[in-house]
Amino acid sequence: MKNIIKILSLLSIGLLIFSCQDLDRPELGDYPQDTNVPGGPLKFYVAFDGQTNNPLMNAVDSIRAKFPSSNPLSSIDGINGKGLQGQNYKYVKYNSANDFAKEAKSFTISVWAKKGTLKTDHIFSLPSPSDYHWSAASMFLLTEGSVSSPILKFFVKDATGEKWFEWTGANAVTGFYDGNWHHLAFVYDAITSKMTLYKDGIAHPNVPEWVGHGNVNLEPAKITGLKIGAGPQEFTTEQINQGADDWLKNSWNGGIDQFRMYATALNASEVNSLYTKKK
Repeated sequence: MKNIIKILSLLSIGLLIFSCQDLDRPELGDYPQDTNVPGGPLKFYVAFDGQTNNPLMNAVDSIRAKFPSSNPLSSIDGINGKGLQGQNYKYVKYNSANDFAKEAKSFTISVWAKKGTLKTDHIFSLPSPSDYHWSAASMFLLTEGSVSSPILKFFVKDATGEKWFEWTGANAVTGFYDGNWHHLAFVYDAITSKMTLYKDGIAHPNVPEWVGHGNVNLEPAKITGLKIGAGPQEFTTEQINQGADDWLKNSWNGGIDQFRMYATALNASEVNSLYTKKK
């Protein structure tokens, strides 16, 4: 009887472990982890550490050990260890950003980016199934413009509306297209309905407001995944063969490192710590 009880106990433990695993990942190994209590505000984090010969392992999310379904991008020297080099028509794809869309009312997107070659493209996107229109996405970060006048636009669509948070013209984020690593943090505070952009730990004076909006209400059921390094739409094979270019589909052609998604509005000190500690 004792042996039977012992065997049943071991089977129960095994079933529990199996049920807790994220089944879209390969065999688990060592990967970078950020300090974040279970259920904490950091919902998605990938360091692109480049320490293995497995491209999926090099792009594992440390919050829930979520591996991408694909990572065709090559490793480069990042701001801290290794990063990724963006490439036309290629990007890192995940089936979700964990529970970010469900939990985020306020939010922060933090990333290190390196860009010298000018092109209209996207650092990340949360695509949704829809027709050819920007509102097909729940969220994306668009960059374009020139060296002297770079353009950054952060788009958000939720259950009640959509908003473009923009830094253009006189409000351009200068010094971005210089081929060096820069830290960007986009902080939406539901209390004020405003988004603050930090570049290299310093808040930009232009703080656009989603007037009267309050909490964002993203719709997880309408989000088909997370792309790091590409816009919300997909190129067809024919378009790729023809060398197609489209602002909703374009992929990031610069460096990316230390990508984080928080379901909270980080304060200025917390953002500055990500910058100064090269995180």
